[in-house]
Amino acid sequence: MKRDCRLSITLHALLHMAERQIITSDELAACLSTNPVVVRRTMAGLREAGLVRSEKGHGGGWSLARDLATVSLADVHEALGEPAFFAIGNRTESPGCLVEQAVNAAMDGALRDAEALLLERLRGISLADLSEDFQRRMALRHQNMKESNYGG
Repeated sequence: MKRDCRLSITLHALLHMAERQIITSDELAACLSTNPVVVRRTMAGLREAGLVRSEKGHGGGWSLARDLATVSLADVHEALGEPAFFAIGNRTESPGCLVEQAVNAAMDGALRDAEALLLERLRGISLADLSEDFQRRMALRHQNMKESNYGG
């Protein structure tokens, strides 16, 4: 089953952007192993949502429009058009079979509850939280490399 990874890819791009003042579509595409056209299309949607801005001309590119602490993962999900979280669903939406109606009711309720829980969790995580986690990981990597290079 193919998974929708737009949220993950976009968060990845935004964190790379946080490390730089301005980054081009080509540079972001290299970071994400994708095509610059995909980056531009995604960034255009984020620009409409007020999360990024484009800088025109020589030395131009994409930059963050808001402070990392003010952007939740739910904000990014919404800016992407709220892609479905789950790839499961009902066989038919209006079944005549009473058994299938019972199955649909149970599945619909469980999916609504799961989506609400996931969205609430995403509202509580900011881009600043992800950036801080990245910084900790980077510091740990540098420390481990330093220790292995110097026998420390």
